[in-house]
This record gives sequence, structure tokens and C-alpha cells, in this order.
Amino acid sequence: MDLFSQNDSEQAIWLAYDGDCDGNSVPDVDEIGIMTLKGDGDFRSPESIELLKQADIVVTNPPFSLFREYVGQLIEYDKKFIIVGPRSALTYKEMFPLVRDNKLWLGHGFSAGNAYFAAPNPSDYAKGVYDPKTGLVKFRNVCWFTNLEIAKRREEIVLFRTYDPEGYRTYDNYIAINVDRVDEIPSDYTGVMGVPITFLDKHNPDQFEIIGLLAGNIKGLAGIPSATDKDGPYIEGKLKYGRILIRRRENSP
Repeated sequence: MDLFSQNDSEQAIWLAYDGDCDGNSVPDVDEIGIMTLKGDGDFRSPESIELLKQADIVVTNPPFSLFREYVGQLIEYDKKFIIVGPRSALTYKEMFPLVRDNKLWLGHGFSAGNAYFAAPNPSDYAKGVYDPKTGLVKFRNVCWFTNLEIAKRREEIVLFRTYDPEGYRTYDNYIAINVDRVDEIPSDYTGVMGVPITFLDKHNPDQFEIIGLLAGNIKGLAGIPSATDKDGPYIEGKLKYGRILIRRRENSP
């Protein structure tokens, strides 16, 4: 049975669909059961949690402002999921350990990271965000998060660069080399490397191990010796953009 919830109306409801009955392969109105909720449909409410317990796979667009809490609930109840969220969530201190420990990864993305949604109050959004022609609201830097196995997660990154100490600088405050682009990862280096966060779009856990994150003030997640008390990755005193710390798996191509 497929379950759907809706709570942007006066009365929160949930829908139940047991499958096609008339053979037209379309969920017709008379095939969908409409049930009302006692509360407002908040995902944290006891009745919503009871519905969650029945679910095998959760597919939804949760509130971005409560994204940490929503993902935490899915993990707590050991649910498989495919959810939309802000790309910035990858570096949240509550979220990154899930990425590092292979409990959550990126699914197939939106074109150029832009997602389009139908919103109940489009006039609330700034000019350029809402398109009156399509009736859709544009959100930037959005992606799919999942813990379902997908083919792209096992695709190997083709490596063709070779390590050169002159071309790969070491961070001032961490024992790791800096790599500015995913296609610049050296094929013959076995130590720790700092790569752009966009690496997570191509990460194959059979090929690389994620060690930690150098960004903001969460350096404690890195597990890499620091020579200073500075946060983030520095080279010659200059702060670089956030970096994912990775290391080649033994026997990986």
C-alpha cells in the first residue's frame, strides 16, 4: 500500500492507494482512500510516526528548515528513503557523519542543481524565483538524498593524473594534499587528499574512503592531525573552500 500525507489544507489528511483496480495503470480518484488526521500532520506527531512505521520507502520533499530533524527521524526508524534537500546539508555537523559512514548519499541530481516546485503561496517569493508562466518556484542548489543503492554509486572515477609534490600542495594545518578538481585526483597517491565537496556526486565507496570534512568549525570530524587551531583547510595562510578528506581503498583501481 502506498501512503501519502498532506497538511497544507485546513484539515490534514493522508491518502492510501492499494494499486490499480481497473487496469488503466492510473491512480484514479475512486481507487484512493482519503483519511483525516486528528492533528496537523506534523511529521513529529505520534500519528504521523505511526504511519512512518508502516512505510518501506519514504519519498518526499521535507521542510528544509527542519531537514536535520527529519533525516534524524528516518535514521532512528531505520527507513529507506529518497528525499529532496539543500545541498548545503552535506556539511551539517549532524549530516556529514551519515555521509562519511555510508548511511546516506546523493541520488540522481536536478539539472544544474535547480529544482522547481508548485507552491501554495508563490507571491511570497522574490521576483525571479517564481515564474508566473509555469506557476513554479525555483530553488537553487537542491539535490536528492537517499540510502537506496543506485548504479551510479558504483561507477569508478577514471584517474589519469600522477602525483607531483610540486603540483599538489599540503595544507598548513592538516596532513593531507589539496586537490582542486575531482578530475585532478592522482591515480598513484595513497595518502589523505582534500577534494571539493562536489566529489560526493561521483563518490564510489569501493574506490575511496571518506575520512572527514574540512569546513567551518567542524574540524573535529576529520580525524586528521592538525598543526594549528585553525578551522578549515589553509595553504600558506589562505583559507580554501571546504574540502572532503578521502583516501584510496586498498586494491582499488
